[in-house]
Amino acid sequence: MNTDIENLFKDKVLGHPAGLMVLFFTEMWERFSFYGMRILLVLFLTAPLVSDNPGWDWPREHALSLIGTYASLLYLTPIIGGYIADKITGYRLAVVIGCIIMTLGHASMALETTFSFYVGLALLVIGTGFFKPNITSIISEMYKGKESKKDGAYTLFYMGVNAGAFFGMMLCGYLAENIGWSWGFGLAGIFMFLGMLQFLLAKNLFGLIGASPSKIQAEKAESDKQAVAAADEEKLNPFTKTDYILIVLAALAGVLYLFNDPLEKIGNINLLPFELGGLGGSNIVVLAGLALFLVLVISRVSRYTKVIRERIIAVAIFGLFTVFFFAAFEQSLGSMTLFARDYTNRALEGSSAMIFKVVDALLTTVPLMIITWVLYLLFKKTYSKIGLSNIVLALAFVGIWSLVLYRIADKFSQEGNQIEATWFGILNSFFIITLAPFFTRWWESKYNPSAAVKYALGLILLGLGFAVLAYGSAGIPQGSKTASVSMIFLIFAYLLHTMGELCLSPVGLSYLSKLVPARMIGFMFGIWYLAIAIGQKAAGTLGGMIDKISEQYSLSTFFLMFTLVPIGVGLISILLNPLLKRLMHGVR
Repeated sequence: MNTDIENLFKDKVLGHPAGLMVLFFTEMWERFSFYGMRILLVLFLTAPLVSDNPGWDWPREHALSLIGTYASLLYLTPIIGGYIADKITGYRLAVVIGCIIMTLGHASMALETTFSFYVGLALLVIGTGFFKPNITSIISEMYKGKESKKDGAYTLFYMGVNAGAFFGMMLCGYLAENIGWSWGFGLAGIFMFLGMLQFLLAKNLFGLIGASPSKIQAEKAESDKQAVAAADEEKLNPFTKTDYILIVLAALAGVLYLFNDPLEKIGNINLLPFELGGLGGSNIVVLAGLALFLVLVISRVSRYTKVIRERIIAVAIFGLFTVFFFAAFEQSLGSMTLFARDYTNRALEGSSAMIFKVVDALLTTVPLMIITWVLYLLFKKTYSKIGLSNIVLALAFVGIWSLVLYRIADKFSQEGNQIEATWFGILNSFFIITLAPFFTRWWESKYNPSAAVKYALGLILLGLGFAVLAYGSAGIPQGSKTASVSMIFLIFAYLLHTMGELCLSPVGLSYLSKLVPARMIGFMFGIWYLAIAIGQKAAGTLGGMIDKISEQYSLSTFFLMFTLVPIGVGLISILLNPLLKRLMHGVR
């Protein structure tokens, strides 16, 4: 295994192994397809049946209920996918399996029938479960013994994530809104397939890194010793039969709730048709599941030593803050996209239209030029070893350049400019790419704040972003379904939300890895994904209240709800700062 790592580091691109760039582009195309499809969901489901680009004309509450369940499941299946890769397939094969399943999912959604749409969503959830945890595991394995280079590697990789999200939302959104929904869904699948193909054809570059467990047994003498030691250590707090029963029951309750919520609202099918004390079956089941889960966590945590126990309690508090953060932040998937389509003035005329076209063209082509240059560097280093992989990658870039230039030409051929609702979704990725270096430098300076303060800043900035939307929508009449608010409010909101994300989201997993013992890191990562999954479902549920609240009060009141709660939780985080510092026992 060490030989494979050394071989990878012989051919470097931007100071890192060429294999990292293969993973960079694989992740870029996967995120292209993922975010390109995701931004279309709420628009497609709620688009009128009678229009130039007809959708399914669903009520917003129904659409956001389904999207909340879908987004939540995307953070639960990776727990299973990671386990299967660890025990059976290995990381590389799991990534390929995930890509193939997701490609089939996109193809199924492009058919636009009711059955194929749901099959497509199911395939995307399963495929993400295989892909999401395992491509990052390959990076971790690549940098064994070279931990000092790992931060830089993940930074580059994160750029691939955002580059893919940027171009996916821009191009899939452009085709879907201007030509047809099938074009947007289909384009996502094409680039997903090309990303899988270039990764599969580059397998010789990795040697045994990420291979299946059965293939690397012969070269794991040292690793086996470490595994035995880890197993002995794990016996300090093994999972009991009661633990497993609690896990199964809590998981069953959660899955029942996730599926019952959209089925009850959309199809009038109730899997839990009972009541108790005025509470419906769905609410009873989810509360019971949370109670069982709390019993599981408390019983396991109580078995550890005082220091470890208190650090895990700190992680649990940060996990609770994470739920509140994503319940508001993921409004970008639903209510903020609806605000862009229905309540924002997206029509530009005269000089303002021309300025936007120029800025938009530069915003698109400059990042693509930089990434193409990275592709050229990869070609120079690896063409003799993985020529077919490079050719597939080049074809993908020919495709994306063609689409980008076609989009720019089409924009300049129009007298004015009608900005797509999906365009606003790219702002998050753009702001992350431009602001991440500044936040990284801040975290590395002497002014690096504590974990609780970072969480507070993230939540408060998120709330302030919604305050901007609350102010911008203040003039919209009660119950109105359309308006023409200046786009500056939405742009500024995305800026504040991205700054909040940079304060909170990247540091959460970092603190978890520092606070939790190695023997239970997998279990705690699962809990962390669960916190995000709960936040995703809460985002869909709360976002689905947009019509009800705007009719009873106003749209401004709806956004004010997402202003006050995150800011309030952020202030609580500041108040808890001294306590959390004590619970973390010196970890920074």
